[in-house]
Amino acid sequence: MQAAPVTPDITRLTFFRAVNCYLVREEDGLTLVDTAVASTESILWYAKFLNLPIRRILLTHAHMDHVAQLDNLTASLPEVEVWMGARETRLYDQAQRGLSPQQFALEAGEPNTPVKGGFPRLKSQITHEFHEADSIGSLRAYFSPGHTPGHMAFVDERDGTMLAGDAFVAFGSLRVPGDAHAWTGLGMIGNWATWHKMTALESALRLSDVRPEILACGHGKPVTQRVKEKMADALDHAGHAFAHS
Repeated sequence: MQAAPVTPDITRLTFFRAVNCYLVREEDGLTLVDTAVASTESILWYAKFLNLPIRRILLTHAHMDHVAQLDNLTASLPEVEVWMGARETRLYDQAQRGLSPQQFALEAGEPNTPVKGGFPRLKSQITHEFHEADSIGSLRAYFSPGHTPGHMAFVDERDGTMLAGDAFVAFGSLRVPGDAHAWTGLGMIGNWATWHKMTALESALRLSDVRPEILACGHGKPVTQRVKEKMADALDHAGHAFAHS
């Protein structure tokens, strides 16, 4: 694990040089945004290093690399709250019933494209659901479907830092999922697991309108310089790529 500050209130924890989760300092302790793939012990150790309890786990979406440690964490933290967007929770629940992503039921108005990526079967219950514009501590939720039908991003309203999950991919040049071009040990990050590219592009456009000061993604290093310019370049690159795919 590698740990690095993003802001005075947000720490990025990186596993296998590819997968990020984030500890966000709040008045009552810490919010863990996503759980990464390993290891529970490292996450708990760093929270102890910060001398703050993990009060809640907040999930951008239910893909394996974002929820893999959820059962271990809830076993170690029996009082912890588990938060997931309402639309993604319905996907999570279908995975817990043993359905594959290709069998997941879509909802009215959603593109009729099978859901992709790995949705593990876990024991943990989602204790709190939330929707667009809800606040979880200092974090404001932004509905950003495309990578999955229920993906959520968050903005720290104290300083404008966006925790984008997989709504953007920050390996190499910043890109929209489905248009990422960085190869890692996990494959072409963001591409093979993206449900619907044009919806992902539309969500990325909406997130760019928020004009974050810092963009911190589920994969790759935080974007801290020329953020708006790099988001615009990612949108333009994806628009051309998707138009010819």
